[in-house]
Amino acid sequence: MNRKILVVEDDRDIAALVELHLRDLGADVTLAHDGRAALDLALARNFDLIVLDLMLPSVDGLEICRRLRAQNRYTPILMLTARSTDVDRIVGLEIGADDYLTKPFNVRELVARVKALLRRVDALSKNEPEEISRMEFGELTIDVIKRRVTLRGAEVELTAREFELLLHFARHPGRVYTRAQLLDQVWGYGHEGYEHTVNSHINRLRSKIEHDQSQPGYILTVWGVGYKFRDAHV
Repeated sequence: MNRKILVVEDDRDIAALVELHLRDLGADVTLAHDGRAALDLALARNFDLIVLDLMLPSVDGLEICRRLRAQNRYTPILMLTARSTDVDRIVGLEIGADDYLTKPFNVRELVARVKALLRRVDALSKNEPEEISRMEFGELTIDVIKRRVTLRGAEVELTAREFELLLHFARHPGRVYTRAQLLDQVWGYGHEGYEHTVNSHINRLRSKIEHDQSQPGYILTVWGVGYKFRDAHV
């Protein structure tokens, strides 16, 4: 694999177990047991993936995730936590975590999810190698390289996940996606049962880019099926 992975976990036994199995994949693993140290490492160095515990001393995992998603550099995040409620899962996913695994977890499942996240990153990097770096749809402009969206010349503040969802739609105008397909292609592995997360993201996107959310002009509902981005020629 030869990937650089940061494992952030204050339970040293769990951290050592995760490290052992990721090293078996050929990964170069860095451990951090404290939220502040982890944040400093993540901001200073380039990692291919971050395995991030939610409950940490000094700075918790949610705050680390928020801080990292405010950066231009995008690194996949697999969040680990003892919390198991739907609210906690959704919060983690909606602030930008790419996947979510609840303790106690099966190590083989963790390894499978790590592999899936890295495959998804590889697929995105290989997809459309000569991709247009700037897309315009009427008053909406998407700068792919800078991960910046403007509407009528004013910058639109999007979370990392909102940007990924909008970009996915914009790359495939007119194509209809079910919620399950969007979860698979934008969120990645292992989010069965969380289709309502797609709805909440689309509602927030519409609140930021649509003139009238009740009559959207960009992200359209295809009743009984899912959603699509408006056709490119419209």
